[in-house]
Amino acid sequence: MDLLTHIGTGLFLSRAGLKRLTPRATPIVILAAIAPDIDIVALSRGSLNYLHYHRHLTHSLLAMPLMALLPVLVVRAASRQPIRWMGALLAAFLAVASHLALDLTNVYGVRLFLPFSSEWLRLDLTGVIDLWIWAALLLGIAGPFIGRLVGSEITSGTARERHYGRGFAIFALAFLLLYNCGRGLLHANAVAILESRVYQEAAPLRVAALPNAVNPMLWRALVEMPDSYAVADLNLTGDFDPTHAVVFHKPAADPALDAARRTAAFREFLGFSQFPLWRILPVPEPENGRLVELLDLRFGTPLAPGFMVTALLNAKLEPLNTTFQFRSPRPR
Repeated sequence: MDLLTHIGTGLFLSRAGLKRLTPRATPIVILAAIAPDIDIVALSRGSLNYLHYHRHLTHSLLAMPLMALLPVLVVRAASRQPIRWMGALLAAFLAVASHLALDLTNVYGVRLFLPFSSEWLRLDLTGVIDLWIWAALLLGIAGPFIGRLVGSEITSGTARERHYGRGFAIFALAFLLLYNCGRGLLHANAVAILESRVYQEAAPLRVAALPNAVNPMLWRALVEMPDSYAVADLNLTGDFDPTHAVVFHKPAADPALDAARRTAAFREFLGFSQFPLWRILPVPEPENGRLVELLDLRFGTPLAPGFMVTALLNAKLEPLNTTFQFRSPRPR
């Protein structure tokens, strides 16, 4: 998920009860809720390096204790005040767990079992940015300010400070849980619909239903067939007609594909891409040269690509250069 969602979740976890585990729990929990994203430092060495290390070991189950320990050490050193170590570590561990759980729900995925397995796991319930979640977070943050104004004459100041924002925090966390459960039911329904259809007289090899950032009933359908992919919008409130899907054909076997596949950029991208679509295009320069493109259909199409790697080959199929286009998934 995005940084704001992780920060908000950490804040609400603290207000909902974790702040009672130790002094200075709130900064500990917020830092722990974003700690796995420390991998952003990989971007300093280029976008392809970031693709490799983003949601890498810092997002694995094995690294959770370390990711929980680091925020505790930072807050303890910065504040120079005592903390309850067991309570602080437990609070931080739960916040790190919330980060991994939220990342698991979206289309980008997460590699929980590194270094033993590099398999990408994803639930496809939410986008990296979800506007309904943002709305719930905003209410959870703004609500206590309004509640303080309304209830200032009803509750004592000491009690208000002790429980400040707790009710709205519990509401926001409950919304996150119930919202994702509801999304899960809708997603299962969408997948069942896609798997029950025939596309160009062929049964699908596999399907994916990708969420819309605004409308939970609207999903982006990806269907893989032996020789092509079909991309369509699926609205659960209406009928789905597979003949309205846009079809992108897979290229036939070609030495140019093999030449591009051997490059480091393509090997890296193939480890990430879940729905890879290859294209081979002629180019004016060099003479008899070819441009090989590989994109991930989760984040775009050839008409509007998102994540894509390219290789320019000469007439001898030698790679002259490779490029990688890294673009965050756009809300749909």
